[in-house]
Order: sequence, then structure tokens, then C-alpha cells
Amino acid sequence: MNQPSTLDDPTAQVATYLQQHETKDLLRFITCGSVDDGKSTLIGRLLHDTKLLLDDQVAALEADSRRHGTQGDDIDFALLVDGLAAEREQGITIDVAYRFFGTDQRKFIVADCPGHEQYTRNMATGASTADLAIVLVDARKGLLTQTRRHSYIVSLLGIRHVVLAINKMDLVDYDQGTFDAIEAGYRELAGQLGIPHVTAIPLSALRGDNMLEPSAAMPWYDGPQLLGHLETVEVERAATGEAFRMPVQWVCRPNHEFRGFAGTVVAGVVEPGMDIAVLPSGRRSKVARVVTQDGDLARATAGQAVTLTLADEVDASRGDVIAAASSPPEVADQFAAHLLWMDDQPLLPGRPYWLKIGSRTVGAQVTEIKHKVDVNTQDQLAAKHLELNEVAYCNLYLDQPVAFEKYADNRQLGAFILIDRQTNATVAAGTLDFALRRAGNIHWQHVDVDKAARARIKHQTPRCVWFTGLSGSGKSTIANLVEKKLLAQGLHTYILDGDNVRHGLNKDLGFTDEDRVENIRRVAEVARLMVDAGLIVLVSFISPFRAERRMAREMFEIGEFVEVFVDTPLEVAEQRDVKGLYAKARAGQLQNFTGVDSDYEPPTDPELRLDTVGCSATDAAAAVIAKLADG
Repeated sequence: MNQPSTLDDPTAQVATYLQQHETKDLLRFITCGSVDDGKSTLIGRLLHDTKLLLDDQVAALEADSRRHGTQGDDIDFALLVDGLAAEREQGITIDVAYRFFGTDQRKFIVADCPGHEQYTRNMATGASTADLAIVLVDARKGLLTQTRRHSYIVSLLGIRHVVLAINKMDLVDYDQGTFDAIEAGYRELAGQLGIPHVTAIPLSALRGDNMLEPSAAMPWYDGPQLLGHLETVEVERAATGEAFRMPVQWVCRPNHEFRGFAGTVVAGVVEPGMDIAVLPSGRRSKVARVVTQDGDLARATAGQAVTLTLADEVDASRGDVIAAASSPPEVADQFAAHLLWMDDQPLLPGRPYWLKIGSRTVGAQVTEIKHKVDVNTQDQLAAKHLELNEVAYCNLYLDQPVAFEKYADNRQLGAFILIDRQTNATVAAGTLDFALRRAGNIHWQHVDVDKAARARIKHQTPRCVWFTGLSGSGKSTIANLVEKKLLAQGLHTYILDGDNVRHGLNKDLGFTDEDRVENIRRVAEVARLMVDAGLIVLVSFISPFRAERRMAREMFEIGEFVEVFVDTPLEVAEQRDVKGLYAKARAGQLQNFTGVDSDYEPPTDPELRLDTVGCSATDAAAAVIAKLADG
């Protein structure tokens, strides 16, 4: 009996089609550029003209175009992508909108990125996983600041292929001279940024010119159409021959007989019997099994999610990297890095943040801003802080070593974000360039006499008592009374006062936010050494920022740091004005004075709060002594 052919079997036809779709190549790309250059319209036109919309989607688009559209009786293709209500009301893209579609040649994931400057951080998010960028330019406006900013970020994030989509050619009468001038200007910019592959296409997303078919209105153009180029462009992908790397996402222990390390292979190939190293510890073992939900594999390649079991009981945890022992990545705790600042509050060197790289999170500081970049001219500018959307080249210090690779070699092990420790908001994104080796020969020197021995001989418990409050609140007065009482008890103390320290250790610092951060960092380090010497150190500083007080607290062991909030309302402190500082600040003679033109962030959970309006300095000092006695 003859078997039915695939051509006669609908089920087999569907299975064949699905199999072909699963094995098609995937291209991730973004659309970016200045606001209102037509990014959403371009994507909407692509989806519509490739017949990838269902009938009800087309009907909804037509209805939305009549209700929200900007094209009269015609379809407004941008509404396919601008899904947020705020976007429809304002006519702009705010968030990153992802769309999935495919043709017979390829599958696509496209990220429509916002054009407004304040949403540059969203654009960086979309670009972080892209293989190609479509940079749109309005033919009427040419290259704008945001075009240059987005192109800089495209270069920073390692995207090597750019389609320069010179849009709205219908509004310049399809003029070749306009196209040629914009293309020449962009190629010069791409050369400065190191973007090697640029394909310029003149088009009208709204009218469909050069989107799928050649435009009869531009017979002078003989290059590719947009969709055809997206279907055929060859982008560099990570080769499977690269050394194996897998960040550990999770330690899998379903029972006492199984212990595996789950993660996604980000480079190379792994197979049973392979020699591996776990980083940053450097411990070595062999791969015993490569486990998946569907059973064990003989090998796994980049992009596959697997669970590895090892031949030895190796200590590894979330955030570690399992790598080929023959070619492991570097491990370091100091780096040179490119940084895009994405927070409304400025970046201040020395302020502590969390750094997340892969699945590992560690403490971090930007120790130095080497320079920031003018996105228009690519000039390197001196900077002491970074504002929203500024990009810079910085030095980073981490409190723990991490395994890494240069971002140009491995995106997953070379990209990071910075996180605010108080709000948990992502405040920056960056790429690692290389490790700094300047402190590689410095190690902790062992000493036989430790803090406990120094404390025992003094018969006291070392502490750091940190007085914080506005100028004129009474910090120094109370700290002085506390020291006299402790000295009367035979205890060993020292006062670090803000004014006194600025005559010596910190005399090179001013009162900018950046200098205030460094002021507190230095004082906290000195206080830590004094506590290590077995002393009770009393620190009297305004210390206006919570982040720096938290940084100081984290330098001490639990129970050693006592935060005392000398709580005095601004109007009371200003009435006292013993030193005449408020009067000078109000007169404009003192800049960045806390409470006048610089903020004070009161503690949220201090160990002790002193209301100096309701009690005397003597009573406040007694309260501090009692707190110390209670432990």
C-alpha cells in the first residue's frame, strides 16, 4: 500500500513548516534615533506589509488609526508599536517595545527604542542584546544630537552593523543630494566611533518606499531594500570554538544524591569529561554530566540552558563562573570601564553602589572619572561627576574579585549595571575594558597584636560613635561632653571633628557633593583604624548623605558603629548660627552650604536620636553615655 506523500498530508505539512521555522536564523535588531524620526511607523509598516498581522489586528489598527492616528483616513502604522496610553496621547515612544516576526528566510526580534533624551537609558537596554541597529534620520533634519548619542551607545555596546535609514524622503521630494549629504556625514561619524559596517537606505516608512520593494520615486538608488537587507545581512556571532564559559544561575539540590550547577552557556562547548575551573576561587574539577529536562547531553553549546554536575565536591555558588580549565577568564577587582549614567541624581566618585555582572552582585565604587565624552564631537572632557545620560570612561573598584572578559570579547562577562543601595534602582550600565593591576603587589600584612588585644588592655569596647546633623545642631558640643564623661570613667577616646580635620587631612577638599563624599570616606577610614586600635572614636560631621553614612557603617563590624542623629530643625540651627555661616550662605558668600543650597538627608533608622530643642546638651550627652553602656 502506498504511503501518502508529505504534499498530501496536512499534518506533515504543518510539522515540516514548524521544523523549518525552528531552525531559521534569528536576528535581533533595534530601531533608534531622534524623536519623531519614524521608528514606530517603520516597524508597523514592516509587520503590515509582510502579512504578519491577523485580520482582527488589522481591524483594530484601522479603528485605532481613526481614533488616535495622525494620518487622516490612512492607517497610522506607529500605533502597532506605541502601545502605552501615554505614548498615544503624546505621539511618542517612551518604553522599549519588543516585537517578534519572521519571514521565510529569517526570524526577527525588534526593539523599538524611545527617541527622547530622557529615555536614553531605555534605548541602552534595547541595544544591549542587539546584533544590528537601524538608526533613523529624518531627511528634513539630518543628523541631530540624539542621533549621535544613540550611535555612540550603539558603538559602546558592540553593535557592528548599522542600517542608516534616511526616512521621510517623500517630504524632501526624494532628493538624492539630501540623501548623499546625510550619508556622508554619518559615515564620518561611524568612522570616529569605530562602527565598521554601515548600509544607508533612503526610504519613506509611511509610503512604503524601499521597505520591501524598490521605490519608483528614487530610480537613482540601486542598493538593497530594508527587509531584504535584514534577511541577508551576515552578523558576527560568538563562535562555538571559543573557550567554554557558564555563569552559575542556581545551585540545584533536589535531594542529597544530586548537586548540579544550572546556567546558560555563554561561550564555547561543554561536554562530560572536560576539565573546568570555578572562578573566582580557581578550584578545578571535571564535568560529570550535562543535564537537561529532556535528559543528559553529549555536549552543549552557547545559548543552551543546562545543569552541570562535577566529579568533585567543589564549592560553587550563584554568580561564580564555570569555565574551561585550559583557558579561564581573568579575575580582578579593579577595572577601567565605559559607563552610561541613567539616574536623575548625579554619579559621585567614591559613593558605594552594587555592581551586578552576570548573576554576581558585589559592592562597587567609581574611584575616578577619567573623562566624559561629548557625544556631538567625541571630545574627552574633564568631569568630577556625571549627570543623567552622560557617558564616561571610569575606574571601578569592587569589594570582591569577579571573573570577567573584555566586553568586546564576551558581552555576558563584560557588561554590568550599577544599582543604588538604598532604592535598588538601576542607575548605570557599563562595559568592562581591562583590569587595573596597579595594586596587585599590595597585600594585607599580618600583625600579631589585634583589635581584641588592644581593647583588652584598655578595658573597653571599641566603638565609632557617629554624630550627624545640620551645622549648628550641637554635634561638636555634645561629642565634647561625651568625651569628657568617658575620660572621667578612665576610657580611651578621640574626637574627629569636621572643622578640625579640614585643617589637615582634608584641607584639599571643598564643599561640592563630590568632595563631601571623599571627605566622609577619608574620615571613615581613619575612624576604622582608630577602632582597630581599641579606641572609642567620636566622629562629629554633618555627613549630609545617607549613602556615605551607610558606607561608613559598612566599614565596621556589627555593633561597632553607633549613629547618633542630632535632630535640630533648620530654623533653630539657623537662629543659633554661632559661626555666622548661615548668614554668609544666605548672602551668597558660601556655596553648597547644607540646609541652604545643598540637601541634608536625615537618618531613617539611627541608633539614637537626640532632640536638641527638647533637651540640653548635657542631657543629650548623658543619653549617649547610656546608649554606650547598654551595648
